[in-house]
Amino acid sequence: MLSAENKRVLILGGTGEAAELGARVATIKGIEAIASLAGRTRAPSVPSGNVRIGGFGGVDGLVEYLHQMKIDLLIDATHPFANQISYNAAAAANEVAIPRLMLIRPAWKKVTGDRWIEVDSNAAAADILKNQANRVFLTVGRQELSTFAYLQDIWFLMRMIDPPGKDALVPPGIILCDRGPFVLENERNILIQHNIDAIVSKNSGGDATYAKILAARELGVEVVMVKRPTVPAGEQVADVDGAVAWLLNQLHR
Repeated sequence: MLSAENKRVLILGGTGEAAELGARVATIKGIEAIASLAGRTRAPSVPSGNVRIGGFGGVDGLVEYLHQMKIDLLIDATHPFANQISYNAAAAANEVAIPRLMLIRPAWKKVTGDRWIEVDSNAAAADILKNQANRVFLTVGRQELSTFAYLQDIWFLMRMIDPPGKDALVPPGIILCDRGPFVLENERNILIQHNIDAIVSKNSGGDATYAKILAARELGVEVVMVKRPTVPAGEQVADVDGAVAWLLNQLHR
């Protein structure tokens, strides 16, 4: 049960950082958290405590929810590429006049040995592949498969958490359903066994899927790296410790 005496924080999640933050908040006296998951995966990793699953219905729906649940604070700990909910959260928090924080894990940085081609979108990544690759490890998620479906002369190994729908447009190749974190040995074996000559990846940051970047560096495989979309203006932290410190500061105001 949520108490009217405590401050309530809504954590927009779906990331490992959001789950860790929820667990940490559960130990802080005077704050109660509600974790919100978009519900895009069929078997999401559900954190303990108060959890809601599903969308809000845009800014208006989120505003209504913040009022209904008497939310005092909002932390946006969504995936770096879930920018629509981030903009909705910014608008809703502004509408109801509550403090908002973005917990955004740092992006990966190119280092010596990396062979990256950085692009602004999945469409740009697909366009690059036409002249760069024959066998591609595609790791951008099932919702983006149709962007690459016209590349009928390229073979794809497509990894995602859930399989695409039966009527989805997909490029030639095979589907691999798996959930991170992934380890270097596994990623190296995938690239070798499938004779991969290019990887397409979003710059998600974090450790859970970075092993494929390490493997590509080791083997000299090219990576087409999709840059992150913009996020709304507002206060940001890069890790859970920073988010906890922000919460404690809000609690004692």
